[in-house]
Amino acid sequence: MHARLNLFNASPEAITAVMALEDAFQKCGLERRLINLIKLRASIINGCAFCVDMHVKESRHDGLPEQWINLMSVWRESPVYDARERAVLGWVDAVTNLAQTGAPDEAYEALRAHFSEDEMVKITVGIGAINIWNRLAVGFRSQHPVDKAAKAA
Repeated sequence: MHARLNLFNASPEAITAVMALEDAFQKCGLERRLINLIKLRASIINGCAFCVDMHVKESRHDGLPEQWINLMSVWRESPVYDARERAVLGWVDAVTNLAQTGAPDEAYEALRAHFSEDEMVKITVGIGAINIWNRLAVGFRSQHPVDKAAKAA
């Protein structure tokens, strides 16, 4: 698979806007654990290898446990995630798959049980931001770097 284009060169203005949204999300006050959870889960759902690779590495860098990272794709079957994280994961699933889910009341109520309205908006903006990045990366076939250790295996 080859990259279709370099999105940073093709439209610097559009990417600058997406980067501003990303920067605002990074600085919104949500804990790093939740930011990593949002980015990694949405990227898994969207099948974005570039972003999954990046967000796994960021999660490790931020000190999140390997089991927490590794079980993200099967979060419903794992007790690794606490109630707050499960509420966010359910909301990420619902909002990322919006056409299929319609953002059900159950997912909203679970989120509302743990977060303020301000936090719920910030979480949803973060979901939107990573979905933009996923669509850009998958749509234009952005390539993640292949680690030397992975290539040798």
